[in-house]
Amino acid sequence: MKIKRVCILGAGTLGTRVALQAGLSGYQVAIFDIQPKALENSQKLMQKIVRQLANNSGLDDVAGMNAIAAITFTDNPNVAIWDADIINESVTEDPEIKYAVWDQFGKIAPEKTIFTTNTSFLLPSMFAEISGRPERFCAFHFHDVFYSKVVDIMPHPGTDPSLIPVLMEFGKSLEQVPVVVKKENPGYLFNSMLMAFIGAAGKLLTGEVASIEDIDKSWMVNFHMHMGPFGILDSIGLDTAWHVTNKLPDQASQRFAALLKAYIDKGKLGEKSGEGFYKYPNPAFRSEDFLL
Repeated sequence: MKIKRVCILGAGTLGTRVALQAGLSGYQVAIFDIQPKALENSQKLMQKIVRQLANNSGLDDVAGMNAIAAITFTDNPNVAIWDADIINESVTEDPEIKYAVWDQFGKIAPEKTIFTTNTSFLLPSMFAEISGRPERFCAFHFHDVFYSKVVDIMPHPGTDPSLIPVLMEFGKSLEQVPVVVKKENPGYLFNSMLMAFIGAAGKLLTGEVASIEDIDKSWMVNFHMHMGPFGILDSIGLDTAWHVTNKLPDQASQRFAALLKAYIDKGKLGEKSGEGFYKYPNPAFRSEDFLL
């Protein structure tokens, strides 16, 4: 199967990046969201990313803006799904919302459409049946897209094996490195490892062992990284991290989930809201004297 037309469900941080990369890679792209404001913000974010790429990686600014202009931004499901070869869903990490989305789009998508979910920690088998096409359903999970260029391909037991090479080729065409997760695993590969160290950082903070800044400094210096666990959490989104952490039964995770919820209740979702553990666009960990 040759993929030509891509439908992205959810115009948030990750959906926006996937849609932009697909557009830059020459695909016909439609991005859907029920909130017109989210679509407006998505377009602005794409323009910001293109300018950054033009400055840092040599992307032609005009070509980038033309790619954005060719993308369809819509709150109309039928417009979004028209002639789509593949759907990649990036809506909120809430099972009920995802059930509703797949129930809706499973009924209106063309027969040829491959269904993929970009969920971070939920399993594709949770939504395969409600989509109406479990054999054409698979997890296809991106990371940052432009800087962390890995895409996880994770089938559920009922996924048609012939979809895997199609998704691998599609992932490569988006300048990603495809990795196959042989069986369902919450968090795929990297996120499983990431949450282990973020959980450790959360335990140190809620146990009042050290401050946010000192925990991040320790990680950044020892591993020569440009951000620590709390900077990473801000980039992921505290709401996304809470959805994952809140489901873990151990007391340390529950204490950290409660802390995340306190930030969320104040509107502090991380980089996307302008404040989380740090304030943006100029967080303290990016300042020249943070590690002095």
